[in-house]
Amino acid sequence: MCQVLLLAAQPCYQEGRIFAQATLEEAEVVVLEEEDEEAVATFTTSFCAAEDDDWDDDWNESKPSPNILPRTESETAETGLARGAPRNNSVKMPRSRFPTFIKHGPEVYLLSKQPVKTTEKITIHKGEVGPVWEYPTSSLSCVVADPKKGSKLYGLKSYIEYQVTPNNTNRSVNHRYKHFDWLCERLLIKFGSAIPIPSLPDKQVAGRFEEEFIKMRMERLQNWMNRMCHHPVISNSEVFQLFIACRDEKEWKLGKRKTEKDDVVGIMIFSTVEPPAEDISLLEAEQKVEMFSAGMKVFCILFKALPKEYQKMGKALQNISQVFATSGYEGESILTDPLTEVGKTFEEIASIFAEQPKKDLHYLMETNQEYKGLLGCFPEIISVHKGAIEKAKEGDKLVALNKVTPEEKNTMVNRIGTMSYTFQAEMNHFHNNRIYDYNSVIQLYLQQQVEFHETIAAKLKQALTHFTVQQ
Repeated sequence: MCQVLLLAAQPCYQEGRIFAQATLEEAEVVVLEEEDEEAVATFTTSFCAAEDDDWDDDWNESKPSPNILPRTESETAETGLARGAPRNNSVKMPRSRFPTFIKHGPEVYLLSKQPVKTTEKITIHKGEVGPVWEYPTSSLSCVVADPKKGSKLYGLKSYIEYQVTPNNTNRSVNHRYKHFDWLCERLLIKFGSAIPIPSLPDKQVAGRFEEEFIKMRMERLQNWMNRMCHHPVISNSEVFQLFIACRDEKEWKLGKRKTEKDDVVGIMIFSTVEPPAEDISLLEAEQKVEMFSAGMKVFCILFKALPKEYQKMGKALQNISQVFATSGYEGESILTDPLTEVGKTFEEIASIFAEQPKKDLHYLMETNQEYKGLLGCFPEIISVHKGAIEKAKEGDKLVALNKVTPEEKNTMVNRIGTMSYTFQAEMNHFHNNRIYDYNSVIQLYLQQQVEFHETIAAKLKQALTHFTVQQ
């Protein structure tokens, strides 16, 4: 006799029963042999503890938005049962947690006849460097801090909760990693065709409650939030403001449902853009895309850690001292004692050297990692623009075939101009931030390196005083 378990957002096996609520699209069906108590126990412990892939009822109301094509996950949930436990069959149902940008092509926007029903407006101005976003008068920032461990389901499930405090309210809200994950997904769905939304730090099942991992995850969540806060479009969006400001559970649920039913997503985000009055030709739009696309291919900076040879040198000098001490010469200590001290000095320097990357190289590598993630978003964005331009190029042919009117063809070209302004504004924002970020992080790196080498120089000078010149 078998039991059929329907695994959803919040399952827990207790006294031979499964408590779960799920739609078919979100469920995973697992068939267990009744007598396989060991498999049941494995399932109960591992699945209920898988915090990152589990969703509360409060957060599990998400449905695919219009014009969104769900992306299926290829890997099963991190459970002992799904990872090859004997005598069971697992059937993985697709879950639409990470949809792609758009289901339809650029013509959905280019040939759209009905105005979008939204109060959202994204304004672009002409700046000194070209099209730029409209920036707020005061900058937004959020502090991610105070991680705390919580539990639910009578302690079967544990998680880490972070405190998020925006500077515009100074009122903290608490969020778990999966809440950041939800925000990242909604931003990707809404803005991903126009704005790069970098990924969150990687998920982890084993060791996610270790202090070092929590500290690193919090630092990277902080970096991600900094990136989102500094973007004038993202930081001013309803979904982002909901995330950083809403503390009332009822208001949160209403705001969450509204966000998930938003029709202005994917390619349709361009319908909310208010560009400068000056038109952009199809050729100019294409040239801008090609220029930035070529620039991205060469934008790659690699930094490597310096070789750590000080410890080897310290050991070698102390070995030389030991060898010399075996000579039996009465005055040998005049050389061997200083050599031993110098060897110890080099070992101290090796220890300082090992700790130094935490003060400088770490921040440089983290910045590199952030920009690697950002650059990984641009191929999709560039593809959206190239696809739209190719569609607009077919305008004359479509008119000749009576598939569109001349007026509709002109509308397509004008909307390509709107997309181009959006693209250029985002590119200018990207380059401006890149210059600032690398200026800051390399200055910090050099300042720390100066202090580092000054410390080494002082220790070497001290080691030198142990030696006297013998006549």
